[in-house]
Amino acid sequence: MKKIPRRVVTGIKNGKSAIVEDEIVKNTVEHFPNLIISDIWNTQQIPASLDFENPIPNLGFPQTPKNGTYFRYVSIPPDKDLGVEIKEGEPHPMMHQTPTLDYIIILSGELYLIMEEGETLLKPGDIVIQRGTNHAWSNRSDEPCIQLAILIDAEKD
Repeated sequence: MKKIPRRVVTGIKNGKSAIVEDEIVKNTVEHFPNLIISDIWNTQQIPASLDFENPIPNLGFPQTPKNGTYFRYVSIPPDKDLGVEIKEGEPHPMMHQTPTLDYIIILSGELYLIMEEGETLLKPGDIVIQRGTNHAWSNRSDEPCIQLAILIDAEKD
């Protein structure tokens, strides 16, 4: 399984800022073959508390805390390696919706963002603002796509 470093530098020692954690994340999970997810950090409220971390379950489809956030690392394998059947003319089997405002950054590889109507190809450096709608990810290449996502609890008007 991929090793993902995490550094938490917001600690205070002897009244000065200090690195309080420099290690590999422990909650890396493979929910589907080769789909690697790690929830790097979360907050339980807004404004966020800077005093502590409340570890959360690492789920395939996130359940962002009410008034909270997730910071999520995702490595999406090529569709052919994912272990789900994609049928022409039918919704993507990984179509889902979360009640969140998501900021997503593609770090490496490429990925199609699929909506109920239309799709777009994403490449490294691309940014997606996902506003609580049905969507799926499709990796039609031969390499994994790595994305970082910040999910913020949201309400529909």
